[in-house]
Amino acid sequence: MGDSMLPLETRLADFQASVVDVADFNERVVGAYNNGLADKGLPADDATARSIIPAATGALRDFSYIAPDIPEFIAANCVGCMECVVECPDTAILGKVAEPGVLESKLACIEDEAEREDMATQWTVTQKYFTVLEKKGVGGGKFGIFIDPTKCKGCAECVDACGDHKALRMVSKSQKSLEWYRRSFNFYRSMPETPEKFINEKALADMMLAERSLLYVGGAGSCMGCGEATALRMMLAATGFLYGQENVGIVAATGCNTVYTSTYPYNPYRVPWTNSLFENAPADAMGVRARWDQMGWKEKRLWVVGGDGAMLDIGFQSLSRMLASGMDIKVLVLDTQVYSNTGGQTSTGSYKGQDAKMSAHGSAIPGKKENRKELGNICLMHKDVYVAQTTCAHMNHFFKAVMEANQYPGPAVINVFTTCQPEHGVGDNMAEHQAKLAADSRAFPVFIYDPRKGPRIKDRLSLVGNPNVKDDWYVHPKTGEPIDFIYFARTEGRFAKQFDKDGNPSPTLLATQAERLENWRLLQELAGIK
Repeated sequence: MGDSMLPLETRLADFQASVVDVADFNERVVGAYNNGLADKGLPADDATARSIIPAATGALRDFSYIAPDIPEFIAANCVGCMECVVECPDTAILGKVAEPGVLESKLACIEDEAEREDMATQWTVTQKYFTVLEKKGVGGGKFGIFIDPTKCKGCAECVDACGDHKALRMVSKSQKSLEWYRRSFNFYRSMPETPEKFINEKALADMMLAERSLLYVGGAGSCMGCGEATALRMMLAATGFLYGQENVGIVAATGCNTVYTSTYPYNPYRVPWTNSLFENAPADAMGVRARWDQMGWKEKRLWVVGGDGAMLDIGFQSLSRMLASGMDIKVLVLDTQVYSNTGGQTSTGSYKGQDAKMSAHGSAIPGKKENRKELGNICLMHKDVYVAQTTCAHMNHFFKAVMEANQYPGPAVINVFTTCQPEHGVGDNMAEHQAKLAADSRAFPVFIYDPRKGPRIKDRLSLVGNPNVKDDWYVHPKTGEPIDFIYFARTEGRFAKQFDKDGNPSPTLLATQAERLENWRLLQELAGIK
């Protein structure tokens, strides 16, 4: 049989094998980098000269030397909410549910009694995964949380996500403890996959229990606590859960996301992706989509990924053109309100008064002078485009938006507030907190616009997910304080210069607050609330 007569999947597998020898790459190239010998020991052969990186090589990267602290799991306090697993930007904390009998048999294989008892303490009985299922007569399972010390950067985002449950705390590392964490995580890996009966599709965070959802393996060079990386993990989880690893591809616009996911030779993705120019990723994706459709691959999900610089500024025309095409392409916008990759320059997504490069606050200029461009508002004015604006802090809203976008038969855009710690001036553990506050304060309202919901904009636009949707501002139920844009600005270093020594906001910041309220009232009007 000639090559042209072989099944397409066979020909593609043969082609992939001819492009790069994965085993050789992982052992020789990644091994040289891991051992600090790459600059002296690697020849300039075709495995290195082309800069092709196989999938998931990030799994081989070790970050255990970075931070002095690491999360410790307190099993007795855990309720199995999975929020820590979802919010981790580095795939450093994962959960699993095991049948009690299967767990006991695996524990019995550990010869050292003290070690066996230690491993057993990592598993707990929760109402969610055990009691409820026992009452249904289908058999409950034990739940465990496991930390990968080679991926954890010590941001403590998981501890904040856990919150009042207090099932996680940061503890100091030692060589002895790191060795235990490695053994514990290896035990997690030795366990079978979480049985499907424990994955409640109505509890969307549960999809992170499925191996098919874990398409971002970590090992990326992103900052500690990076909000972008969490958004990427969540998008891939929701897509992989429904469509599988073989049916996902990414076209990434140059920016922070392409730098930390392609720091040679470490690739955190288990799916194929390509790095396009800053300005043309949507156009590039149109070509990919056209070819996929020609090959009969209509079920494959194609995602464009880019920051606000790529999608709101330099690549805005390309995005608009793609949306007008009607092609089945999905877009994830990592909206940090700044050019994160190139040092924090102002974008059109930056807020008025924001202190950033190219609009630095000083005696002559009070920070950025222009109002923020609202990409979500603009996109929903394109015909027959699914649009969502969301944050990683709104887990169910985010997952629902991704799942609906994947199912929508045409273009879809999901604009995500993504905390950028160094440019926003917040702590490494604050990504989820600040994202939630951005929505609560009307700085970044969440919404979903689904053209399938009816003929009128108010039928299609939902503001569910924002607090007090009928009011101008959300009022804190305990303090009675309005959670407005000024409240939000006080929590971020990028607005620090807009307050005097007594804490009074500047006229510029007051103008930004008025503009944010105007945008919120516009959304209320479009949604038929006012």
